Amino acid sequence: MEILFLIGRIILGLFYINSAFSHFSRLEMMAGYTQSKGVPASKAAVIVSGILLLMGGLSILTGVQPTLGIAALVIFLLPVAIVMHGFWKVSDPNMRMMEMTQFMKDVALMGAALMLLAIPQPWPLSLGN
Repeated sequence: MEILFLIGRIILGLFYINSAFSHFSRLEMMAGYTQSKGVPASKAAVIVSGILLLMGGLSILTGVQPTLGIAALVIFLLPVAIVMHGFWKVSDPNMRMMEMTQFMKDVALMGAALMLLAIPQPWPLSLGN
């Protein structure tokens, strides 16, 4: 079971690291989208959110300081779900469905992150273990 947990950590950690890379490599585009959602200091918000994603992804991937990494992910996911994907504010049915899907994805990822806190630490096969 330890190897399955490691495989899951690798997949999930790389998902967050890839998302962080997108925040940094597509900064201008993401800042424009963030600004369109009414987020002040949109470029700074994208940078900070990219850092939170990177911290969380690296933490899950390596197993180093998982509680801090999960906290970073929750700090990212909760406001993003509410502010960026507030489907209840959208009148167009197709856009509402898209935003609801993104909202539910963020909530599900947050739930998965919180469940990781139930795994005794240090995690099996973690760096520095």
